[in-house]
Amino acid sequence: MIVVKIGGSIVEGLNPSILDDFSKLVNDDKVVIVHGGGKDVTNTANLMGKEQKFIVSPGGKRSRYTDKETSLIYTMVMSGKISKQITALLGSRGILSVGITGIDGEMIKADRKKKLIILNERGRKMIIEGGYTGKVSKVNPKLIYSLLDSGYVPVISPIAISEENEFLNIDGDRAAANVAGAIKCDTIVFITNVSGLMMNDKLVTNLSLHEAKQMLPKIGPGMEKKILACTEAIDMGVKKAIIASGSVQNPLMTALENKNCTVIT
Repeated sequence: MIVVKIGGSIVEGLNPSILDDFSKLVNDDKVVIVHGGGKDVTNTANLMGKEQKFIVSPGGKRSRYTDKETSLIYTMVMSGKISKQITALLGSRGILSVGITGIDGEMIKADRKKKLIILNERGRKMIIEGGYTGKVSKVNPKLIYSLLDSGYVPVISPIAISEENEFLNIDGDRAAANVAGAIKCDTIVFITNVSGLMMNDKLVTNLSLHEAKQMLPKIGPGMEKKILACTEAIDMGVKKAIIASGSVQNPLMTALENKNCTVIT
């Protein structure tokens, strides 16, 4: 089994040949897709007159502050637009797929973050209400297995459900890692808008799990989350994690051949 995480910023910039890759993959293996879509959420929210607020953690990570209204817009865009764009693309090649969220079948449970420590405009720490953001606590793969066994590709939007039945925004990369770990897949591929981890202007092609964990503090905010998700997936039993560009010819097959990408084992 293979889990493919498609970054939200790359969905419309994907090389069309990725559909050839999916056609080949689904004939040879079982495939699960997890997607992002933060930019689309921001654009739609702005069009609706809901200004988006971004916060910075003490570690320098920038993320969306998800209040109740934003959580509903997030759910609408992720599962109502982006998920359907992907299922329609797959359908154009005769690949049967079903768009679901972590809410469906209580597939992804998450703990709501009650409080957040952030940096204010002066760079000082302050505590704010956690909003509707969550950290994955459990993945129940029953629905995923059911769809795979029926010949469908699950397309999963990163929305979880809390113990209090609230819709929670969860990080797409770490959602993908948790799904990959829960279904005990062999490989997870993160398709993004860059070729992989760049250090000193050079592409890092191979890392062990230990090396990847050691490098985490030296990596910039965007890529750090992906490397963290890779290490989490491998800690959960996934054999190989790959970060690769979605804009090259046959991006998935190129990544699975370990060409021009970052591979963590």
